[in-house]
Amino acid sequence: MRTILINLLFASLFLLTSCSLYRVDVRQGNEIEEASVAKLKLGMNKKQVVFLMGNPLLTDPFHQDRWDYLHTDRKGFNKTKRRVLTLFFEGDRLVKIDDSKLAEKTLEY
Repeated sequence: MRTILINLLFASLFLLTSCSLYRVDVRQGNEIEEASVAKLKLGMNKKQVVFLMGNPLLTDPFHQDRWDYLHTDRKGFNKTKRRVLTLFFEGDRLVKIDDSKLAEKTLEY
């Protein structure tokens, strides 16, 4: 009887310690830095944009003149925050910068 109680005690301690209250920080996508966005100028070619911002996270095969840079960030148990920057090209030249979704938006999951 005593060994059963000791085994139950160890099993319950194991279960309690294995359930931690830590949640890993998750950062995904392109890091969108304000300084890099400020350096973007209309008329830049695609190579210049890639040098400045990196490769886009999303390139639509049906709309190859649109590049989307996405960044999501979740710290611990906080809500997920998302930032989006969309660049439009005509041929090889940057013609439009859509930074309307660049401000952090909290996602409800």
